[in-house]
Amino acid sequence: MSGLAEPVGALLGYFIFRSVFTDSIFGLIFAGVAGIMVYISLDELLPTAEEYGEHHIAIGGLIAGMAVMAFSLLLFI
Repeated sequence: MSGLAEPVGALLGYFIFRSVFTDSIFGLIFAGVAGIMVYISLDELLPTAEEYGEHHIAIGGLIAGMAVMAFSLLLFI
């Protein structure tokens, strides 16, 4: 039941703020979220992987993930 709060909140937020959201605002929001995800990856996940001795694999996965995301963005330009 607690998982239902997210889609309900997303729909409610969409209907309240749909007149405010433009393509530029969406771009800023997505850029902010991407920055947060990169920060979490670099600041939290990589040091934890280094503690377990698998940091080279984690770094390779991070770089591969960024490459996949960059390539997927190029497909939709």
